[in-house]
Amino acid sequence: MSEKDKSEEIEEIISDIDENIEANSEAEQVSEELEELTTEEKLQEELGKEKDKFLRLFAEFENYKKRTSKERMDLFKTAGQEVIVSLLPVLDDFDRALKELSKSDEKELLKGIELISNKFKETLKNKGLQEIEVKQGDTFDAEVHDAITQIAAPSKKLKGKIIDVIEKGFTLGDKIIRHPKVVVGN
Repeated sequence: MSEKDKSEEIEEIISDIDENIEANSEAEQVSEELEELTTEEKLQEELGKEKDKFLRLFAEFENYKKRTSKERMDLFKTAGQEVIVSLLPVLDDFDRALKELSKSDEKELLKGIELISNKFKETLKNKGLQEIEVKQGDTFDAEVHDAITQIAAPSKKLKGKIIDVIEKGFTLGDKIIRHPKVVVGN
């Protein structure tokens, strides 16, 4: 082999090496781009997971706020329940006093007691107390009424119906705090 052939061969080898180097650098660039894409996909996936976690946590917090708000409102509605229940006998006493005073000649005393009674009833009404309306002839409902006794119905129409109301019933908000005590016809 001559020098010329050797030099051509060396140039070919160098050219091959250069081509291999270029191919390797292109392969490295493609590999780096793939890694970047893979990393970007991973980041997108992680971001999606974190968004999902955040949304769930936010929804859970909103549910907690609604639940505690509702509990707080229920507590405010019935906060004075014990006090109001303890005042119900006083309300009954006012009704009995008014009934007895209406039989007497003392009209001024009756007016004074009526004013106090009305003011007391209005105050309790403003706190959420409502009287359960019950009258003779209403259908007896064991969920609402307390049957004290059963008597023979004066007429067939009153069989299974309320004959008399012994004690008034009251609700505080939506809750029955005292059931009306009634006499039922049988």
